[in-house]
Amino acid sequence: MVPIAIFMCLTQTSFAAARYGSSDPQYLWFMFSALAAIPSGLLLLARDRHPEAVFWGSCAIVIVFPFDPMLTLMAMASLLARRSSRRITIGAIVAGGMTALIAHLRDALNPPDASLWHLFFAKPNTGGNSGTPIVMLVGETPIIITAAVAALISTAIAALVGLHLRSKAIAASAEAKADAAASQAHTLQADLNNQQLADAIAAEAHDTLAHSLSLLALNASALQAESDKLRTMTQSGEDSIRTHADSIAQQARQIRRQAAGALDEAHTIIDMLRHPEQAYVQLAPSDDTALTRESLDSLITDARQAGMRIDTWIDIQQLSEMDENLGKIAYRTIQEGLTNARRHAPDAPVALQVDARPQTGVHIHISNPMAQHASSSSDRAGAGLQGIAARIHNASGSCAYGADERGVFHIDARLPWTRTIAGEQTDVAGLA
Repeated sequence: MVPIAIFMCLTQTSFAAARYGSSDPQYLWFMFSALAAIPSGLLLLARDRHPEAVFWGSCAIVIVFPFDPMLTLMAMASLLARRSSRRITIGAIVAGGMTALIAHLRDALNPPDASLWHLFFAKPNTGGNSGTPIVMLVGETPIIITAAVAALISTAIAALVGLHLRSKAIAASAEAKADAAASQAHTLQADLNNQQLADAIAAEAHDTLAHSLSLLALNASALQAESDKLRTMTQSGEDSIRTHADSIAQQARQIRRQAAGALDEAHTIIDMLRHPEQAYVQLAPSDDTALTRESLDSLITDARQAGMRIDTWIDIQQLSEMDENLGKIAYRTIQEGLTNARRHAPDAPVALQVDARPQTGVHIHISNPMAQHASSSSDRAGAGLQGIAARIHNASGSCAYGADERGVFHIDARLPWTRTIAGEQTDVAGLA
């Protein structure tokens, strides 16, 4: 851009100076103009930082000196490309068009020997270095009209170039912002996934460790009670002592088994924390955490062996068709209900009802009298029940818990029946 602007300024100046001799005082002005053409073209180098100043300065230079308007049109395109203000756009196009019109008409109004426009309409091999006077093929009016039209067309072209460059810059900026937004969204999604994984690990830790540790505590209390009985029976017969000793040994074996299980569960949680990329696999439903007859029998048997009194009503059908994720939520709900009862009312009987069938979905109800020292339901329902309720709600189910006016604590959970058919989950709840 700089060499082209300098060349056009020098060309226009050389043509305008052709009508003056070297002894003419005005010839010195054109010599100075020729010298000023070089720094004038270099003005374009500042168009990035100061596009307004470069444009208005080029307008003034082209009007003052006998320069071609190419310098102004380049500065105008640069200004339009860098500024999106409507006022600046209109002002630059009007000022650039007027400057181009003045420069072209100034050249067209010069004598034929000192005009670039006249050279375009001159008869070939006339004027200049040919040694013959210049012969015009048209009159002055067509030359002036052509110069004016060329000024307007060149202004329009420069404006379109500037607006096109601006649109490309805006598109590139929008694309960069979109990429940045996408990157930020990806980062936020990754953070959300990490947070969800952490929440899932925390829920798994609570479900497994709290259950095992509560069994340990209950068995330890039973073992202590048996030890106290044995101490008071030292004067009794040998058979009674042997019976209580066997009971203590059984309780000790239960504690050892449950302690080993709790240790394994702790190792599993630690492995998930150390290898989060494998945590989703470990958190997936398994045979031990699915709602099956075997898992329920094992869960209830462990609780009864720890001393809990549990009355059950279990009616489950077509479990093989139940979605495994739904089964795990149901299993965890029962497990948390029994754990909650052991922790807050260890000596109270527990009523457990489980109904699961495709027509009605899954219904779980657990109730137990509250202990004398238990506070309100909001105080005794800790993070475990809240976490279970959140998982049930996320599965489009409902969960309510609390104590009634008789002091009985209830947990009532309902889940819609979902099954996996050809790899797809289908909600068939409510088809009774």
